[in-house]
Amino acid sequence: MSKVQGGMKCVKYLLFVFNFIFWLSGLLVLAVGLWLRFDPGTAQLLTGDGAPETFFIAVYILLGAGGLMMIVGFFGCFGAVRESQCLLASFFACLLIIFGAEIAAGVFGFLNKEQIVEEVQKFYSSSISDVTNVNATAVAEIYHKTLNCCGGSTSDATNPLCADYAKETPDCLTAISEFFNEKLHVIGFIGIGIAGVMIIGMIFSMVLCCAIRNNREVI
Repeated sequence: MSKVQGGMKCVKYLLFVFNFIFWLSGLLVLAVGLWLRFDPGTAQLLTGDGAPETFFIAVYILLGAGGLMMIVGFFGCFGAVRESQCLLASFFACLLIIFGAEIAAGVFGFLNKEQIVEEVQKFYSSSISDVTNVNATAVAEIYHKTLNCCGGSTSDATNPLCADYAKETPDCLTAISEFFNEKLHVIGFIGIGIAGVMIIGMIFSMVLCCAIRNNREVI
């Protein structure tokens, strides 16, 4: 028999719905993480000896967070259906931890956004400046084809690698900045949406948990 009645029964099913949305959010985060990791453009730009790993570290954290959110969302749904005070309390604690971790990761990403872009720009600059190195030349060509750009400074205009490109071709340092800022903005918008879902889930789980406890005390 259900431990909650009336309005709390509505809260129970709302919590189930929000947990299901949270599970779907975890699936979305996982999908975005896989897209960022295996996106041909990103993979090509960050493949090679000496390529910066900061961006992929953030992506791996995103993949881990997505998997954890799916697990927590599943147990939240199960706890709501079973009206388990222990599972709901554990779900609330997990959401609080994930929420705190997301805030910390967001602050870290915001503070290090320029560093990620600068590391990739330095990697490209070192590649195009060493035209005698076959591997470096190949890396620079990948950047040129992927971002449709060439060079990063006035001195690069006479670089042999840029000889076949028109003068109007944008420089790669600007193209790199725009490319990664776009990726990071996608992560930011998704993070804000998921944070809102988590806050609602925490409120409903605590309300339902308190209702179950109060009903037990009455009985």
